[in-house]
Amino acid sequence: MLYFAPWKIALVVLVTLAGLITAAPNLLSRQQLDALPHWMQLSQVNLGLDLRGGSHLLLEVDTNAVLRERLEALVEGAREELRRERIGYTNLGIAGGSTVGLRLRDPSQAAKARELLGKLGQPIQGGAFSLGAAPTDMAVTIADDGQVRMVLSDVAVRERARSAVTQSIEIVRRRIDQTGVNEPTIQVQGSDRILVQLPGVDDPERIERLLGTTAKLAFRMLDTTADPNAPVPPAGTEILEGDKARTGNAPVQKYVVKRKVEVSGDDLVDAQPGYDQRSGTPMVSFRFNAAGAKRFAEVTQHNVGLPFAIVLDNKVLSAPVIREPILGGSGQITGNFTVAEANDLSVLLRAGALPAPLKVIEKRVVGPDLGADAIRAGTIAITIGFILVNIFMISAYGLFGLFAVAAVSLNLVLILGALSLMQATLSLPGIAGILLTIGMAVDANVLINERIREEARLGKSPVASLDAGFARAFSTILDSNLTTLIAMAVLFAMGSGPVRGFAVTISIGIATSMFTAITVVRLMMIVWLKRARPKAIAV
Repeated sequence: MLYFAPWKIALVVLVTLAGLITAAPNLLSRQQLDALPHWMQLSQVNLGLDLRGGSHLLLEVDTNAVLRERLEALVEGAREELRRERIGYTNLGIAGGSTVGLRLRDPSQAAKARELLGKLGQPIQGGAFSLGAAPTDMAVTIADDGQVRMVLSDVAVRERARSAVTQSIEIVRRRIDQTGVNEPTIQVQGSDRILVQLPGVDDPERIERLLGTTAKLAFRMLDTTADPNAPVPPAGTEILEGDKARTGNAPVQKYVVKRKVEVSGDDLVDAQPGYDQRSGTPMVSFRFNAAGAKRFAEVTQHNVGLPFAIVLDNKVLSAPVIREPILGGSGQITGNFTVAEANDLSVLLRAGALPAPLKVIEKRVVGPDLGADAIRAGTIAITIGFILVNIFMISAYGLFGLFAVAAVSLNLVLILGALSLMQATLSLPGIAGILLTIGMAVDANVLINERIREEARLGKSPVASLDAGFARAFSTILDSNLTTLIAMAVLFAMGSGPVRGFAVTISIGIATSMFTAITVVRLMMIVWLKRARPKAIAV
Protein backbone atom coordinates (compact mmCIF):
# COMPACT_ATOMS: atom_id res chain seq x y z
CA MET A 1 0.00 0.00 0.00
CA LEU A 2 2.79 2.39 0.94
CA TYR A 3 4.64 1.78 -2.31
CA PHE A 4 3.57 3.97 -5.20
CA ALA A 5 5.56 3.43 -8.39
CA PRO A 6 7.47 6.51 -9.65
CA TRP A 7 5.88 6.22 -13.07
CA LYS A 8 2.44 6.42 -11.47
CA ILE A 9 3.46 9.59 -9.60
CA ALA A 10 4.77 11.05 -12.86
CA LEU A 11 1.50 10.09 -14.60
CA VAL A 12 -0.60 11.83 -11.93
CA VAL A 13 1.53 14.98 -12.18
CA LEU A 14 1.46 15.03 -15.99
CA VAL A 15 -2.29 14.44 -16.22
CA THR A 16 -2.95 17.14 -13.63
CA LEU A 17 -0.74 19.64 -15.47
CA ALA A 18 -2.32 18.75 -18.81
CA GLY A 19 -5.78 19.27 -17.33
CA LEU A 20 -4.83 22.66 -15.90
CA ILE A 21 -3.22 23.83 -19.16
CA THR A 22 -6.10 22.72 -21.40
CA ALA A 23 -8.78 24.07 -19.04
CA ALA A 24 -7.08 27.46 -18.45
CA PRO A 25 -8.10 29.07 -21.82
CA ASN A 26 -11.73 28.88 -20.73
CA LEU A 27 -10.98 31.55 -18.11
CA LEU A 28 -10.09 34.01 -20.91
CA SER A 29 -12.35 35.81 -23.34
CA ARG A 30 -12.06 35.12 -27.04
CA GLN A 31 -10.33 38.46 -27.57
CA GLN A 32 -7.80 37.79 -24.81
CA LEU A 33 -7.05 34.36 -26.24
CA ASP A 34 -6.53 35.76 -29.75
CA ALA A 35 -4.05 38.29 -28.37
CA LEU A 36 -1.76 35.52 -27.07
CA PRO A 37 1.11 34.11 -29.18
CA HIS A 38 0.00 31.47 -31.66
CA TRP A 39 1.63 28.59 -29.77
CA MET A 40 -0.32 29.52 -26.65
CA GLN A 41 -3.73 29.70 -28.35
CA LEU A 42 -5.32 26.50 -27.10
CA SER A 43 -8.93 25.65 -27.83
CA GLN A 44 -11.85 26.55 -25.61
CA VAL A 45 -15.08 24.67 -24.94
CA ASN A 46 -17.61 25.60 -27.61
CA LEU A 47 -20.94 26.78 -26.27
CA GLY A 48 -24.09 25.31 -27.76
CA LEU A 49 -27.07 27.18 -29.14
CA ASP A 50 -28.87 27.30 -25.78
CA LEU A 51 -25.85 28.88 -24.06
CA ARG A 52 -24.38 31.13 -26.73
CA GLY A 53 -27.50 32.07 -28.66
CA GLY A 54 -27.90 31.66 -32.41
CA SER A 55 -30.21 30.26 -35.07
CA HIS A 56 -32.24 27.06 -35.16
CA LEU A 57 -33.61 25.84 -38.50
CA LEU A 58 -35.60 22.73 -39.29
CA LEU A 59 -35.53 21.91 -43.00
CA GLU A 60 -37.64 19.46 -44.98
CA VAL A 61 -36.23 17.77 -48.11
CA ASP A 62 -38.73 17.80 -50.98
CA THR A 63 -38.27 14.15 -51.96
CA ASN A 64 -41.17 14.44 -54.42
CA ALA A 65 -39.01 16.80 -56.47
CA VAL A 66 -36.38 14.05 -56.82
CA LEU A 67 -39.02 11.66 -58.14
CA ARG A 68 -40.39 14.32 -60.47
CA GLU A 69 -36.91 15.06 -61.83
CA ARG A 70 -36.30 11.39 -62.58
CA LEU A 71 -39.65 11.07 -64.34
CA GLU A 72 -38.95 14.17 -66.45
CA ALA A 73 -35.57 12.68 -67.39
CA LEU A 74 -37.38 9.50 -68.53
CA VAL A 75 -39.74 11.57 -70.67
CA GLU A 76 -36.86 13.37 -72.38
CA GLY A 77 -34.88 10.15 -72.77
CA ALA A 78 -37.84 8.33 -74.31
CA ARG A 79 -38.45 11.22 -76.72
CA GLU A 80 -34.83 11.21 -77.94
CA GLU A 81 -34.54 7.41 -78.27
CA LEU A 82 -37.82 6.95 -80.12
CA ARG A 83 -37.21 9.87 -82.47
CA ARG A 84 -33.71 8.61 -83.27
CA GLU A 85 -35.11 5.24 -84.35
CA ARG A 86 -38.15 6.84 -86.07
CA ILE A 87 -40.68 5.10 -83.88
CA GLY A 88 -43.94 7.04 -83.83
CA TYR A 89 -45.72 7.74 -80.54
CA THR A 90 -48.34 9.96 -78.93
CA ASN A 91 -49.32 11.14 -75.43
CA LEU A 92 -45.82 11.00 -73.99
CA GLY A 93 -45.72 12.36 -70.44
CA ILE A 94 -45.90 11.66 -66.73
CA ALA A 95 -48.96 9.51 -66.08
CA GLY A 96 -49.10 10.11 -62.33
CA GLY A 97 -47.41 8.50 -59.35
CA SER A 98 -44.09 7.04 -60.48
CA THR A 99 -45.15 6.24 -64.05
CA VAL A 100 -44.35 7.62 -67.50
CA GLY A 101 -46.76 6.67 -70.27
CA LEU A 102 -47.03 6.91 -74.05
CA ARG A 103 -48.79 5.13 -76.92
CA LEU A 104 -47.01 3.65 -79.94
CA ARG A 105 -48.54 4.53 -83.32
CA ASP A 106 -47.52 1.12 -84.62
CA PRO A 107 -47.84 -1.65 -81.98
CA SER A 108 -45.69 -3.93 -84.17
CA GLN A 109 -42.67 -1.88 -83.08
CA ALA A 110 -43.23 -2.87 -79.45
CA ALA A 111 -40.16 -5.14 -79.22
CA LYS A 112 -37.82 -2.47 -80.56
CA ALA A 113 -39.40 0.17 -78.31
CA ARG A 114 -39.03 -2.07 -75.25
CA GLU A 115 -35.33 -2.54 -75.99
CA LEU A 116 -34.74 1.20 -76.43
CA LEU A 117 -36.74 2.28 -73.39
CA GLY A 118 -35.20 -0.43 -71.20
CA LYS A 119 -31.82 1.24 -71.68
CA LEU A 120 -33.15 4.29 -69.83
CA GLY A 121 -33.24 2.33 -66.56
CA GLN A 122 -30.54 3.13 -64.03
CA PRO A 123 -28.96 0.73 -61.51
CA ILE A 124 -30.55 1.03 -58.08
CA GLN A 125 -28.05 2.72 -55.75
CA GLY A 126 -27.54 0.82 -52.55
CA GLY A 127 -29.52 -2.14 -53.85
CA ALA A 128 -28.95 -5.72 -52.73
CA PHE A 129 -25.86 -7.50 -54.07
CA SER A 130 -26.55 -9.70 -57.04
CA LEU A 131 -24.37 -12.09 -59.01
CA GLY A 132 -26.32 -11.37 -62.19
CA ALA A 133 -27.09 -8.10 -63.91
CA ALA A 134 -27.70 -5.21 -61.53
CA PRO A 135 -31.42 -4.45 -61.10
CA THR A 136 -32.60 -1.19 -62.63
CA ASP A 137 -34.99 1.34 -61.17
CA MET A 138 -37.63 0.96 -63.88
CA ALA A 139 -39.80 -1.68 -65.52
CA VAL A 140 -41.24 -1.31 -69.05
CA THR A 141 -44.58 -2.86 -69.98
CA ILE A 142 -46.25 -2.63 -73.40
CA ALA A 143 -49.88 -3.65 -73.95
CA ASP A 144 -51.21 -5.19 -77.18
CA ASP A 145 -52.72 -1.86 -78.21
CA GLY A 146 -49.30 -0.14 -78.00
CA GLN A 147 -49.82 1.52 -74.60
CA VAL A 148 -46.41 1.82 -72.91
CA ARG A 149 -45.83 2.25 -69.18
CA MET A 150 -42.44 2.92 -67.61
CA VAL A 151 -42.83 2.43 -63.85
CA LEU A 152 -40.22 3.21 -61.20
CA SER A 153 -40.02 0.49 -58.55
CA ASP A 154 -40.90 1.24 -54.92
CA VAL A 155 -37.38 0.26 -53.88
CA ALA A 156 -35.90 2.75 -56.34
CA VAL A 157 -38.21 5.55 -55.16
CA ARG A 158 -37.31 4.95 -51.50
CA GLU A 159 -33.60 4.73 -52.28
CA ARG A 160 -33.70 7.98 -54.25
CA ALA A 161 -35.45 9.74 -51.36
CA ARG A 162 -32.92 8.38 -48.84
CA SER A 163 -30.01 9.33 -51.07
CA ALA A 164 -31.43 12.84 -51.52
CA VAL A 165 -31.56 13.39 -47.75
CA THR A 166 -28.00 12.07 -47.30
CA GLN A 167 -26.65 14.26 -50.10
CA SER A 168 -28.58 17.27 -48.82
CA ILE A 169 -26.94 16.97 -45.40
CA GLU A 170 -23.49 16.94 -46.99
CA ILE A 171 -24.28 19.95 -49.21
CA VAL A 172 -25.79 21.86 -46.26
CA ARG A 173 -22.66 21.12 -44.25
CA ARG A 174 -20.43 22.43 -47.05
CA ARG A 175 -22.47 25.61 -47.40
CA ILE A 176 -22.44 26.27 -43.67
CA ASP A 177 -18.67 25.65 -43.53
CA GLN A 178 -18.17 28.21 -46.31
CA THR A 179 -19.81 30.87 -44.13
CA GLY A 180 -17.32 30.31 -41.30
CA VAL A 181 -19.85 29.32 -38.63
CA ASN A 182 -18.17 27.64 -35.65
CA GLU A 183 -19.34 24.21 -34.45
CA PRO A 184 -22.68 23.93 -36.30
CA THR A 185 -25.03 21.05 -35.52
CA ILE A 186 -26.35 19.40 -38.69
CA GLN A 187 -28.21 16.10 -38.41
CA VAL A 188 -31.13 14.07 -39.72
CA GLN A 189 -34.44 14.27 -37.91
CA GLY A 190 -37.01 11.73 -38.99
CA SER A 191 -36.91 10.42 -42.54
CA ASP A 192 -36.79 13.63 -44.57
CA ARG A 193 -35.89 16.49 -42.22
CA ILE A 194 -32.59 18.14 -41.37
CA LEU A 195 -31.93 19.98 -38.12
CA VAL A 196 -29.47 22.89 -38.35
CA GLN A 197 -28.29 24.75 -35.25
CA LEU A 198 -25.83 27.61 -35.69
CA PRO A 199 -24.41 29.04 -32.44
CA GLY A 200 -23.55 32.73 -32.60
CA VAL A 201 -25.32 33.40 -35.92
CA ASP A 202 -27.41 36.56 -35.66
CA ASP A 203 -28.45 36.72 -39.34
CA PRO A 204 -30.65 33.66 -39.87
CA GLU A 205 -32.24 35.20 -42.97
CA ARG A 206 -28.97 34.94 -44.93
CA ILE A 207 -28.46 31.34 -43.81
CA GLU A 208 -32.05 30.56 -44.79
CA ARG A 209 -31.44 32.00 -48.26
CA LEU A 210 -28.24 29.97 -48.62
CA LEU A 211 -29.90 26.74 -47.56
CA GLY A 212 -33.20 27.35 -49.32
CA THR A 213 -31.53 27.77 -52.71
CA THR A 214 -31.14 24.52 -54.61
CA ALA A 215 -28.29 26.04 -56.71
CA LYS A 216 -28.73 23.75 -59.72
CA LEU A 217 -26.70 25.47 -62.38
CA ALA A 218 -27.06 24.46 -66.00
CA PHE A 219 -25.94 25.78 -69.37
CA ARG A 220 -28.71 25.26 -71.94
CA MET A 221 -29.29 26.50 -75.47
CA LEU A 222 -32.10 28.88 -76.37
CA ASP A 223 -34.68 28.22 -79.09
CA THR A 224 -34.61 31.56 -80.91
CA THR A 225 -37.31 30.50 -83.39
CA ALA A 226 -40.01 30.03 -80.74
CA ASP A 227 -42.26 32.71 -79.27
CA PRO A 228 -41.69 33.04 -75.49
CA ASN A 229 -45.25 34.40 -75.12
CA ALA A 230 -46.86 31.38 -76.77
CA PRO A 231 -49.19 29.43 -74.46
CA VAL A 232 -47.44 26.11 -75.22
CA PRO A 233 -43.71 25.90 -76.03
CA PRO A 234 -42.39 23.53 -78.73
CA ALA A 235 -41.64 19.95 -77.73
CA GLY A 236 -38.34 19.57 -75.91
CA THR A 237 -38.36 23.16 -74.66
CA GLU A 238 -39.79 25.13 -71.77
CA ILE A 239 -40.41 28.79 -71.01
CA LEU A 240 -38.28 30.19 -68.18
CA GLU A 241 -38.26 33.66 -66.72
CA GLY A 242 -35.30 35.82 -65.84
CA ASP A 243 -34.48 36.41 -62.21
CA LYS A 244 -36.92 39.01 -60.85
CA ALA A 245 -34.37 40.18 -58.32
CA ARG A 246 -32.09 41.43 -61.12
CA THR A 247 -34.64 43.31 -63.25
CA GLY A 248 -35.63 46.05 -60.83
CA ASN A 249 -38.81 47.73 -62.05
CA ALA A 250 -38.39 46.45 -65.61
CA PRO A 251 -40.67 43.61 -66.77
CA VAL A 252 -39.28 40.12 -66.36
CA GLN A 253 -38.00 38.71 -69.64
CA LYS A 254 -39.08 35.27 -70.81
CA TYR A 255 -36.91 32.75 -72.63
CA VAL A 256 -37.65 29.58 -74.58
CA VAL A 257 -34.97 27.22 -73.28
CA LYS A 258 -34.23 23.74 -74.55
CA ARG A 259 -34.67 21.11 -71.87
CA LYS A 260 -31.41 19.38 -72.72
CA VAL A 261 -28.63 20.37 -70.33
CA GLU A 262 -25.48 20.96 -72.38
CA VAL A 263 -23.15 21.41 -69.40
CA SER A 264 -24.12 20.80 -65.78
CA GLY A 265 -23.02 22.71 -62.71
CA ASP A 266 -21.87 19.35 -61.32
CA ASP A 267 -18.73 19.79 -63.45
CA LEU A 268 -17.71 23.01 -61.66
CA VAL A 269 -14.57 22.84 -59.54
CA ASP A 270 -14.42 26.46 -58.41
CA ALA A 271 -16.43 29.66 -58.30
CA GLN A 272 -15.19 33.01 -56.99
CA PRO A 273 -16.76 36.47 -56.69
CA GLY A 274 -15.10 39.35 -58.51
CA TYR A 275 -15.70 42.40 -60.67
CA ASP A 276 -16.29 42.55 -64.40
CA GLN A 277 -13.35 44.44 -65.94
CA ARG A 278 -15.53 46.12 -68.56
CA SER A 279 -18.49 47.26 -66.47
CA GLY A 280 -16.96 47.20 -62.99
CA THR A 281 -20.03 45.40 -61.63
CA PRO A 282 -19.89 42.32 -59.35
CA MET A 283 -19.78 38.97 -61.12
CA VAL A 284 -18.95 35.31 -60.42
CA SER A 285 -16.13 33.57 -62.25
CA PHE A 286 -16.25 29.80 -62.61
CA ARG A 287 -14.00 26.96 -63.70
CA PHE A 288 -14.90 23.48 -64.96
CA ASN A 289 -13.15 20.16 -64.41
CA ALA A 290 -11.56 18.42 -67.40
CA ALA A 291 -14.78 16.72 -68.54
CA GLY A 292 -16.82 19.90 -68.13
CA ALA A 293 -14.21 22.03 -69.92
CA LYS A 294 -14.17 19.63 -72.86
CA ARG A 295 -17.95 19.60 -73.11
CA PHE A 296 -18.15 23.41 -72.73
CA ALA A 297 -15.61 23.84 -75.52
CA GLU A 298 -17.57 21.51 -77.83
CA VAL A 299 -20.85 23.32 -77.17
CA THR A 300 -19.39 26.79 -77.76
CA GLN A 301 -17.55 25.62 -80.90
CA HIS A 302 -20.73 24.28 -82.49
CA ASN A 303 -22.97 27.20 -81.50
CA VAL A 304 -20.98 30.33 -82.30
CA GLY A 305 -23.34 33.24 -82.88
CA LEU A 306 -26.20 31.62 -80.91
CA PRO A 307 -27.39 32.58 -77.41
CA PHE A 308 -27.22 30.16 -74.52
CA ALA A 309 -28.85 30.44 -71.12
CA ILE A 310 -27.12 30.27 -67.76
CA VAL A 311 -29.92 28.77 -65.65
CA LEU A 312 -29.92 28.66 -61.86
CA ASP A 313 -32.89 26.91 -60.22
CA ASN A 314 -35.08 27.38 -63.31
CA LYS A 315 -34.32 31.11 -63.46
CA VAL A 316 -32.26 32.53 -66.32
CA LEU A 317 -29.41 34.55 -64.82
CA SER A 318 -28.18 35.70 -68.22
CA ALA A 319 -28.41 34.67 -71.87
CA PRO A 320 -25.21 35.81 -73.63
CA VAL A 321 -24.43 35.16 -77.28
CA ILE A 322 -21.47 32.86 -77.94
CA ARG A 323 -19.04 35.15 -79.80
CA GLU A 324 -16.24 32.61 -80.09
CA PRO A 325 -15.36 29.13 -78.80
CA ILE A 326 -14.47 29.10 -75.10
CA LEU A 327 -11.66 26.58 -74.83
CA GLY A 328 -10.13 27.42 -71.45
CA GLY A 329 -12.80 25.74 -69.33
CA SER A 330 -13.67 28.92 -67.45
CA GLY A 331 -16.05 31.85 -67.75
CA GLN A 332 -18.04 34.34 -65.76
CA ILE A 333 -21.64 34.97 -64.79
CA THR A 334 -22.96 38.53 -64.76
CA GLY A 335 -26.45 39.68 -63.92
CA ASN A 336 -26.68 42.93 -61.93
CA PHE A 337 -25.45 41.25 -58.75
CA THR A 338 -24.71 43.06 -55.54
CA VAL A 339 -21.44 42.22 -53.81
CA ALA A 340 -23.28 40.12 -51.19
CA GLU A 341 -25.26 38.26 -53.89
CA ALA A 342 -22.07 37.49 -55.84
CA ASN A 343 -20.45 36.16 -52.65
CA ASP A 344 -23.46 34.01 -51.82
CA LEU A 345 -23.74 32.63 -55.37
CA SER A 346 -20.07 31.65 -55.39
CA VAL A 347 -20.58 29.89 -52.03
CA LEU A 348 -23.55 27.99 -53.44
CA LEU A 349 -21.71 26.93 -56.60
CA ARG A 350 -18.58 25.82 -54.71
CA ALA A 351 -20.64 23.78 -52.25
CA GLY A 352 -22.61 22.08 -55.03
CA ALA A 353 -26.28 21.78 -55.89
CA LEU A 354 -28.85 20.28 -53.58
CA PRO A 355 -30.46 17.14 -55.02
CA ALA A 356 -33.87 18.47 -53.95
CA PRO A 357 -35.31 21.76 -52.68
CA LEU A 358 -35.28 22.40 -48.94
CA LYS A 359 -38.24 23.98 -47.21
CA VAL A 360 -37.80 25.80 -43.89
CA ILE A 361 -40.60 24.51 -41.66
CA GLU A 362 -39.30 25.88 -38.37
CA LYS A 363 -37.08 28.86 -37.62
CA ARG A 364 -36.07 30.03 -34.19
CA VAL A 365 -33.56 32.55 -32.89
CA VAL A 366 -32.08 32.25 -29.39
CA GLY A 367 -30.82 35.59 -28.12
CA PRO A 368 -27.38 35.87 -26.46
CA ASP A 369 -28.98 37.26 -23.28
CA LEU A 370 -30.95 34.06 -22.81
CA GLY A 371 -27.76 32.04 -23.27
CA ALA A 372 -25.93 34.22 -20.73
CA ASP A 373 -28.73 33.65 -18.22
CA ALA A 374 -28.47 29.89 -18.79
CA ILE A 375 -24.69 29.96 -18.23
CA ARG A 376 -25.14 32.01 -15.06
CA ALA A 377 -27.80 29.64 -13.71
CA GLY A 378 -25.71 26.58 -14.58
CA THR A 379 -22.61 28.04 -12.93
CA ILE A 380 -24.58 28.83 -9.77
CA ALA A 381 -26.01 25.29 -9.70
CA ILE A 382 -22.56 23.70 -10.08
CA THR A 383 -21.08 25.99 -7.41
CA ILE A 384 -23.85 25.27 -4.89
CA GLY A 385 -23.64 21.54 -5.56
CA PHE A 386 -19.86 21.60 -5.19
CA ILE A 387 -20.03 23.50 -1.88
CA LEU A 388 -22.70 21.20 -0.41
CA VAL A 389 -20.70 18.11 -1.39
CA ASN A 390 -17.58 19.62 0.19
CA ILE A 391 -19.40 20.37 3.45
CA PHE A 392 -20.76 16.84 3.62
CA MET A 393 -17.47 15.12 2.84
CA ILE A 394 -15.39 17.17 5.30
CA SER A 395 -17.96 16.88 8.09
CA ALA A 396 -18.38 13.12 7.53
CA TYR A 397 -14.78 12.03 6.91
CA GLY A 398 -12.54 14.84 8.14
CA LEU A 399 -9.09 14.79 6.54
CA PHE A 400 -10.04 11.99 4.16
CA GLY A 401 -13.06 14.06 3.16
CA LEU A 402 -10.69 16.92 2.38
CA PHE A 403 -8.73 14.56 0.12
CA ALA A 404 -12.01 13.75 -1.65
CA VAL A 405 -12.77 17.47 -2.08
CA ALA A 406 -9.37 17.98 -3.72
CA ALA A 407 -10.07 15.02 -6.01
CA VAL A 408 -13.49 16.39 -7.02
CA SER A 409 -11.92 19.79 -7.76
CA LEU A 410 -9.30 18.14 -9.96
CA ASN A 411 -12.05 16.09 -11.59
CA LEU A 412 -13.88 19.27 -12.66
CA VAL A 413 -10.65 20.67 -14.11
CA LEU A 414 -9.99 17.45 -16.05
CA ILE A 415 -13.55 17.40 -17.44
CA LEU A 416 -13.21 20.99 -18.64
CA GLY A 417 -9.79 20.25 -20.10
CA ALA A 418 -11.04 17.14 -21.91
CA LEU A 419 -14.02 19.03 -23.38
CA SER A 420 -11.65 21.78 -24.56
CA LEU A 421 -9.22 19.29 -26.07
CA MET A 422 -12.06 17.55 -27.93
CA GLN A 423 -13.51 20.94 -28.96
CA ALA A 424 -16.81 19.60 -27.74
CA THR A 425 -19.96 21.70 -27.66
CA LEU A 426 -21.33 22.34 -24.18
CA SER A 427 -25.09 22.78 -23.84
CA LEU A 428 -27.50 22.96 -20.91
CA PRO A 429 -27.74 19.14 -20.66
CA GLY A 430 -23.93 19.12 -20.59
CA ILE A 431 -23.94 21.45 -17.58
CA ALA A 432 -26.44 19.09 -15.95
CA GLY A 433 -24.04 16.25 -16.71
CA ILE A 434 -21.17 18.08 -14.99
CA LEU A 435 -23.35 18.69 -11.93
CA LEU A 436 -24.32 15.02 -11.85
CA THR A 437 -20.68 14.03 -12.25
CA ILE A 438 -19.79 15.86 -9.02
CA GLY A 439 -22.10 13.54 -7.09
CA MET A 440 -20.90 10.47 -8.99
CA ALA A 441 -17.24 11.37 -8.41
CA VAL A 442 -17.65 11.78 -4.68
CA ASP A 443 -19.64 8.55 -4.50
CA ALA A 444 -16.46 6.57 -5.16
CA ASN A 445 -14.73 8.35 -2.30
CA VAL A 446 -17.66 7.60 0.01
CA LEU A 447 -17.33 3.89 -0.77
CA ILE A 448 -13.57 3.94 -0.17
CA ASN A 449 -13.84 5.87 3.10
CA GLU A 450 -16.62 3.62 4.42
CA ARG A 451 -14.55 0.53 3.63
CA ILE A 452 -11.53 2.05 5.38
CA ARG A 453 -13.72 2.92 8.39
CA GLU A 454 -15.00 -0.69 8.59
CA GLU A 455 -11.47 -2.10 8.47
CA ALA A 456 -10.26 0.35 11.14
CA ARG A 457 -13.11 -0.66 13.46
CA LEU A 458 -11.97 -4.27 13.16
CA GLY A 459 -8.69 -3.22 14.77
CA LYS A 460 -6.47 -3.33 11.69
CA SER A 461 -3.43 -1.07 11.36
CA PRO A 462 -3.69 2.15 9.30
CA VAL A 463 -1.73 0.62 6.41
CA ALA A 464 -3.86 -2.54 6.41
CA SER A 465 -7.07 -0.50 6.69
CA LEU A 466 -6.19 1.69 3.71
CA ASP A 467 -5.03 -1.29 1.66
CA ALA A 468 -8.19 -3.32 2.36
CA GLY A 469 -10.46 -0.29 1.92
CA PHE A 470 -9.24 0.44 -1.60
CA ALA A 471 -9.15 -3.25 -2.58
CA ARG A 472 -12.70 -3.99 -1.40
CA ALA A 473 -14.22 -0.79 -2.84
CA PHE A 474 -12.57 -1.08 -6.25
CA SER A 475 -14.82 -3.81 -7.67
CA THR A 476 -17.98 -1.99 -6.54
CA ILE A 477 -16.79 1.32 -8.04
CA LEU A 478 -15.81 -0.39 -11.29
CA ASP A 479 -19.14 -2.21 -11.64
CA SER A 480 -21.24 0.89 -10.97
CA ASN A 481 -19.23 3.02 -13.42
CA LEU A 482 -19.36 0.34 -16.12
CA THR A 483 -23.16 0.11 -15.90
CA THR A 484 -23.37 3.90 -16.17
CA LEU A 485 -21.04 3.88 -19.19
CA ILE A 486 -23.28 1.28 -20.88
CA ALA A 487 -26.31 3.50 -20.30
CA MET A 488 -24.41 6.52 -21.70
CA ALA A 489 -23.37 4.50 -24.76
CA VAL A 490 -27.03 3.70 -25.45
CA LEU A 491 -27.94 7.38 -24.99
CA PHE A 492 -25.19 8.42 -27.41
CA ALA A 493 -26.19 5.83 -30.01
CA MET A 494 -29.94 6.43 -29.84
CA GLY A 495 -30.04 10.12 -28.96
CA SER A 496 -29.13 13.27 -30.85
CA GLY A 497 -27.88 16.79 -30.17
CA PRO A 498 -28.11 17.75 -26.47
CA VAL A 499 -28.77 14.14 -25.43
CA ARG A 500 -25.46 13.09 -26.98
CA GLY A 501 -23.75 16.02 -25.27
CA PHE A 502 -25.09 14.84 -21.93
CA ALA A 503 -23.82 11.30 -22.60
CA VAL A 504 -20.36 12.56 -23.60
CA THR A 505 -20.05 14.76 -20.50
CA ILE A 506 -21.06 11.95 -18.15
CA SER A 507 -18.71 9.48 -19.87
CA ILE A 508 -15.75 11.86 -19.56
CA GLY A 509 -16.70 12.48 -15.92
CA ILE A 510 -16.73 8.75 -15.19
CA ALA A 511 -13.26 8.29 -16.69
CA THR A 512 -11.77 11.25 -14.82
CA SER A 513 -13.49 10.34 -11.52
CA MET A 514 -12.03 6.83 -11.67
CA PHE A 515 -8.59 8.41 -12.06
CA THR A 516 -9.01 11.00 -9.30
CA ALA A 517 -10.84 8.79 -6.76
CA ILE A 518 -8.65 5.70 -7.07
CA THR A 519 -5.24 7.01 -8.12
CA VAL A 520 -4.99 10.62 -6.95
CA VAL A 521 -6.73 10.12 -3.59
CA ARG A 522 -4.64 6.99 -2.94
CA LEU A 523 -1.45 8.96 -3.65
CA MET A 524 -2.51 11.72 -1.24
CA MET A 525 -3.32 9.18 1.48
CA ILE A 526 0.04 7.44 1.04
CA VAL A 527 1.95 10.73 1.30
CA TRP A 528 -0.01 11.62 4.47
CA LEU A 529 0.54 8.15 5.94
CA LYS A 530 4.29 8.27 5.38
CA ARG A 531 4.64 11.71 6.92
CA ALA A 532 2.14 11.51 9.80
CA ARG A 533 2.67 7.81 10.70
CA PRO A 534 -0.57 7.70 12.78
CA LYS A 535 -1.17 4.89 15.28
CA ALA A 536 -4.84 4.72 14.27
CA ILE A 537 -7.10 6.16 11.59
CA ALA A 538 -9.96 8.43 12.61
CA VAL A 539 -12.37 8.38 9.67
